[in-house]
Amino acid sequence: MIESTVSSSPSTDGSGERTLSDQTRVMHLRHLMETLRMADEIANCGYLITSSELADLMDVNASAVTSRGDTWSWRNWVVSRVRREGNQILWQLERVD
Repeated sequence: MIESTVSSSPSTDGSGERTLSDQTRVMHLRHLMETLRMADEIANCGYLITSSELADLMDVNASAVTSRGDTWSWRNWVVSRVRREGNQILWQLERVD
């Protein structure tokens, strides 16, 4: 009984910091892979996305997207401000290798 309680709770890495369980780390990596696949599909299809959609994809605040300027890099993509439609800024992703 004690073993199962210990193994299900977060452990420490010796420095006192908590480490994530293997299952949690794998879930995070799966989520990351899905995010990267979506970014690739957006780039490959030439879709334009709004600042809030891009912020959701990057998991940041929308203001962090709009304050970066017209062209910048994110992971394996160059992000470019394409145009404004009404109050929406539209962005395009281009894959760089």
